[in-house]
Amino acid sequence: MTTPATTTASTPSPAPPAAPAAPAAPALNGRVIALAHYAARAVLETVLTRYDLTFQQSVTLRVVAVADGPVTREEVVDQVVDSLKIGAEEVRGVLDGLATAELVAAVERPTVAGLVAITDAGREVHARTTAATGAVSARIYAGIPAEDLAVAGRVLGLVTERANGELAAGR
Repeated sequence: MTTPATTTASTPSPAPPAAPAAPAAPALNGRVIALAHYAARAVLETVLTRYDLTFQQSVTLRVVAVADGPVTREEVVDQVVDSLKIGAEEVRGVLDGLATAELVAAVERPTVAGLVAITDAGREVHARTTAATGAVSARIYAGIPAEDLAVAGRVLGLVTERANGELAAGR
């Protein structure tokens, strides 16, 4: 018995299932900025605890570390208050703690009172924490296009400027 000849028509194979769409990027707003800030800060604080430093101590130590030489306590206080939006007395307490830990020290000069400078131990801690947080930051920012980082930097700079303006106006 012969079988009838069959023609094989070329039928397209079914399309593979579509990959799930990537979630839309959230619009930039205070919540998105805060979530990024607190996530990054938590990572930073994890690194800083290895060196027995708090976030406030790290910020304050950096001000002294990057100065060209001894700096007045009040200059340090003003810069940290401006950066962290905390009270001057709190910053003075942080400076006292850094002095107790021998990371900064008072400098006596007859012409200028209230100077502080970073100690060798403070310079070492600052260098180590900067290197460790730099490595973490490199992993966090890896793969983000430079153009996107530039735009984010401009936008966040503008947000900071406007928020500082609101604070200065007392609104």
